Amino acid sequence: MARQQDLTELAKRRGFFFGSNEAYGGTAGFYTFGPEGAALKRNVEAAWREEFTHRLGNEEIEAPTVMPEPVFEASGHLDGFDDMLIECAECGESHRADHLIEDAVADIEDAEALGVDTVEELIGDHDLTCPTCGTALADEPVEDFNLMFETSIGPGSGQPGYLRPETAQGIFVEFPRLKEYARGQLPFGVTQIGPAYRNEISPRRGIVRVREFTQAELEQFIDPEEDEPPLDDVEDVEVTLYPATEQNADDGDYIETTIGDAVEKEIIESPWVAYFLGVAQGWYEAVGVDMDRFRFRQHLSGERAHYAADCWDAESEVGAAGTAARSASGDEEEPRAEGNWIEIAGFAYRGDYDLQKHGEHSEDRFTVFKRYDEDRTVERATVDPDMSALGPAFGDAAGDVADALETLAEEDPDAFDSDEVTVEVGGEKHTVDTDVANFAIEEQTEAGEHITPHVVEPSFGVGRTVYTLLDHGYSEDTVDTETRTYLSLDPEIAPTDVAVFPLVSNEDELLAVADGVADALRDAGLAVTYDESGSIGRRYRRQDEVGTPFCVTVDQDGLEGDDETSVTLRERDSAAQIRLPVDEVVGELDALLAGERGVRRHSRDVPHCRHRRDDRMNRRQPWQPGWATPRS
Repeated sequence: MARQQDLTELAKRRGFFFGSNEAYGGTAGFYTFGPEGAALKRNVEAAWREEFTHRLGNEEIEAPTVMPEPVFEASGHLDGFDDMLIECAECGESHRADHLIEDAVADIEDAEALGVDTVEELIGDHDLTCPTCGTALADEPVEDFNLMFETSIGPGSGQPGYLRPETAQGIFVEFPRLKEYARGQLPFGVTQIGPAYRNEISPRRGIVRVREFTQAELEQFIDPEEDEPPLDDVEDVEVTLYPATEQNADDGDYIETTIGDAVEKEIIESPWVAYFLGVAQGWYEAVGVDMDRFRFRQHLSGERAHYAADCWDAESEVGAAGTAARSASGDEEEPRAEGNWIEIAGFAYRGDYDLQKHGEHSEDRFTVFKRYDEDRTVERATVDPDMSALGPAFGDAAGDVADALETLAEEDPDAFDSDEVTVEVGGEKHTVDTDVANFAIEEQTEAGEHITPHVVEPSFGVGRTVYTLLDHGYSEDTVDTETRTYLSLDPEIAPTDVAVFPLVSNEDELLAVADGVADALRDAGLAVTYDESGSIGRRYRRQDEVGTPFCVTVDQDGLEGDDETSVTLRERDSAAQIRLPVDEVVGELDALLAGERGVRRHSRDVPHCRHRRDDRMNRRQPWQPGWATPRS
């Protein structure tokens, strides 16, 4: 785990990420992923897609990033998607008030859950000042600030629209069509990977809190009365939980348990949320997250999103004040310091909130037809309003009054017991004679009913996952008395599979062999970097710092031997090397990488595989029989 400054410097130096628009002074909250970062990010997305789309049998869509205002009126984002803002009266700088509390008060980790009034009191109690100019903030109001970016659709004033603050709404608004592709059968899931936008008050900590970011989300649509998750697949998965009860307790602590026990003891209320926590545990471990720095934390009531009945976050610990250095022998030389916990995914039981809201605000039906096992005869309250009477009485509102009468008959049939019935339309009450409404109770035979599905949502932050993998993979050791920095990235998500080096760049035969090796590896489907500049030690260091798991070096010794032409294959973490015939390079690397990836695929199918972290750490020893001790 790296200090933030060290990781940021490495990210810039090696092309993982850097602030955007630096030629124009930069723009806070926007980052560009360089060549290495873009490749790493793509690999993380591909691994997520493999797990949460393909392996779970879901479908993927790609919706627009700009959506009209009515979508967010229905979803509640116009009214409830806010952060706490405080503005300095002296310098005019705006700050996120809850972050000021968290930075200043050691025992408060989540000030957002405390509410505006409490945050205002704490700012005064702790005499907090403006981080920019030092002016006291005690008398300044804390206000809610909506985080959505507003835009205009079309020329001129056009139609009001917003950049989506989450990819989820692009799935929800298309539900009436998506259910057709699923043939109306629940449960079914729809995934989406793409950008989302939030106008953060105070972006900070590199790509951890930004204004444009990539989400990978799954919306699982279920029948809450019948559909159950396949908990058997994950019931033995071991997890570290930090429930709200423990967070609120004076002596609260983590709960080490299994998914099955957590559901049985109702630590996790929703079996569906628990199921996805189990799947996510395996996926995070498979892509290389250090599970000793990983937990699931339940949202406190004050921080829970407006749509969530329950919500858990996957969190990782990053940004330690120091890092644990290791020698090539694997001995730890320095203790690891504590870091900070960041949210990298959220798991919410959204209930029927989203589909109900879009059903109310739109002209489409956000339900599915649930067929009964046998037809049922039921009594239904009906009205058949006499429009010849409603028209003269209510004019243009007559149609709305008729609709209101139908709704009232469904919800409260007893309201029609008297001579008159009153309905409300547009905030105005209208009284109608019961005879005009033509109320009746009728027997009807029904084959089924329309139900509004509930939604379970695992939502992953791709950029924060990338940051976590860089932080957890950041390592230092000593090779030949020289301190080395390297990224111990899992080969499945490393930007490059292998680097090819001709030892010198002025010998035609050697260059021809190196070119042939690189071409053969590319033909085998591997991502290859070719580098002939600088000393061999510097080239190794460059690839170590971008996490390339293997390097192939073509040298004169391999060309002049009595046997067939050979090359040196070097493994990143251990710096161990093996010499092998050039014709065996592709097969050896394919076997090594396939073995690595095969272990990861298998690990998703077993209850718990925390031992794999120890295996990765132990690769600092020669990790393959016949591999030489580290040379450089």
